[in-house]
Amino acid sequence: MSARDHKDTKNNRNTIKYLDKHLEKSMLRFLTCGSVDDGKSTLLGRLLFETKAVFSDQLAQLKLDSKKFGTQGNSIDYALLLDGLSAEQEQGITIDVAYRFFSTEKRKFIVADTPGHEQYTRNMATGASTADAAVILIDARKGLLAQTKRHTYLCHLFGIKHIIVAINKMDLVKYEALRFQEIVSNYELFASSIGIENPSYVPISGIHGDNVVSVSKNMTWYRGPSLLELLEDMNLDDKTSHSQPFRMPVQLVNRPNSDFRGVSGKPASGYISVNDEIAVFPSGKKTRIKEIITPSGAAEQSSLSQSITLTFMDEIDCSRGHVIASATSPLEISDQLETTIIWMHENALVPGRSYHLKIGCLELQASCAQPKYKINIETNEHTAAKNLELNEIGVVIITTIHEIPFTSYKETRDLGGFILIDKSSNITVAAGLINFALRRSQNIHWQNTDVTKLKRATSLNQKPSVLWMTGLSGSGKSTIANAVELQLERMGFHTYLLDGDNIRHGLNKDLGFTEADRIENIRRIGEVSKLMTDAGLIVITAFISPFQSERNMVRELLDDSEFIEIFIDTPLHVAERRDVKGLYAKARAGKLKNFTGIDSPYEKPSKPEITIDTTELSVNEAADTIVKYYLHSVKP
Repeated sequence: MSARDHKDTKNNRNTIKYLDKHLEKSMLRFLTCGSVDDGKSTLLGRLLFETKAVFSDQLAQLKLDSKKFGTQGNSIDYALLLDGLSAEQEQGITIDVAYRFFSTEKRKFIVADTPGHEQYTRNMATGASTADAAVILIDARKGLLAQTKRHTYLCHLFGIKHIIVAINKMDLVKYEALRFQEIVSNYELFASSIGIENPSYVPISGIHGDNVVSVSKNMTWYRGPSLLELLEDMNLDDKTSHSQPFRMPVQLVNRPNSDFRGVSGKPASGYISVNDEIAVFPSGKKTRIKEIITPSGAAEQSSLSQSITLTFMDEIDCSRGHVIASATSPLEISDQLETTIIWMHENALVPGRSYHLKIGCLELQASCAQPKYKINIETNEHTAAKNLELNEIGVVIITTIHEIPFTSYKETRDLGGFILIDKSSNITVAAGLINFALRRSQNIHWQNTDVTKLKRATSLNQKPSVLWMTGLSGSGKSTIANAVELQLERMGFHTYLLDGDNIRHGLNKDLGFTEADRIENIRRIGEVSKLMTDAGLIVITAFISPFQSERNMVRELLDDSEFIEIFIDTPLHVAERRDVKGLYAKARAGKLKNFTGIDSPYEKPSKPEITIDTTELSVNEAADTIVKYYLHSVKP
């Protein structure tokens, strides 16, 4: 072997040795947060620079950008390493969450630099949801601010147990120990009031590097470790993940061929071994583990760090969205949950409205009740609330369309944390944490009876259905509904007509005409309609029902093909002309608030089963069309 070959071999061995050592390092995910201009991006830029995580070409570009923007005079602006968006660089603020990776001899890190502005609190919450630790910055000149408290509360809410309070810009207060101690005392008072225990404190200057990587000579009165030393030596013995019972959300059913069927996912907590007994939830069916397959091959035991595929000894139903758990520690299942949510959208939470809830790999329909209370995160006070606005936090009861397996967020993040998605726009509107199931939801079950829906329908010789008419006030819904019921009654069918005005005299007399009240109005009608179809009846409704999401909610309450959406399509000017009650005139004059078509929207049905154009069809012709559709739907 030549000297060169020997050298290459040695270099290869050293490289492999280095990589192996690198793989063995533990990973710490942390975020930086705090108020505006506390120096988060500058600190992290300095940290990346000092740990040699900046490549030479990046450093060259950094020097050019620093000169271009001139925020630090002739010095390097380390914040530009994190503020990647042009809007961030131009304004000198952080807007989006910036993730960066770096490594030291002791540990690997993924850091999230989060925005300080209140309007971007939702972005900060995103960074907090996956973090193991938080570095909360405080400007030594300003002390404890409202946004600092808000971010501290959010870190605590998301279960971050390791808090480092970095009191920055000590150079601007002449490195005074008294100022540092004053801020520590104020923060301790707030932290203890919300349940944070034993945070660490370090005085730093991000721009000059004091106590960032190495201990500063400018603060000899400080006897503690540097910020990096605190991060490197942090003990991440996370009992909530390692010593908890085995739980694994099922991501997919793995069927590469007809001879193999497994279920794949990443364990959320605990371990499982071959031959261990497990249960699949929500069904609770039990079996034993036949095989555990990892990316590197078959294994006797699972690992938290790896996704796995499991095969069972018995054929039991298990699909995406289900959760596998140790049989000795079964999961709770419920359809009513007390949750804490942070609202993340400009449009406020609407109680009663149907949203998509995504938890683990499961997505389903859910609705929110009016908040029990919202939380003032500066004072920790609980105040009454009818809804939640952008960045507000509140405790809300959520009802899902069917029971789901879960844990509390404190127990397991992956099975206790969820998001809410707007059904029409597909935008994430909230992040939530499950506190516990409502006791009544576990004690109240649907009581099956000997006389079934099918038997009732058979005795009446008809198919139960809901003929749901929607349209503007004055479109002719009630008149057409009455004509439909009359035709069906003459043909010997058993019906019941639910009219909007009539219902508000009794069942819904307590509701107004706000958006939330309109949603609750339709929800109640939907439940009544469901009970009436269960009785075997043909239900005819005449409600404005202006929102597509609420009409879809009623559709989802019923069996397939039972819901027939009928759009009574009448132009606004025609409806106004027919207005015998003078409601449109009052609404135009501002005397009638939240009137559909004037100052409250009407969402036309996207895919109705029937559309009735009242400018072309008479009442009887419209009724004939609807009855013919119903009769056709009952044919086999």
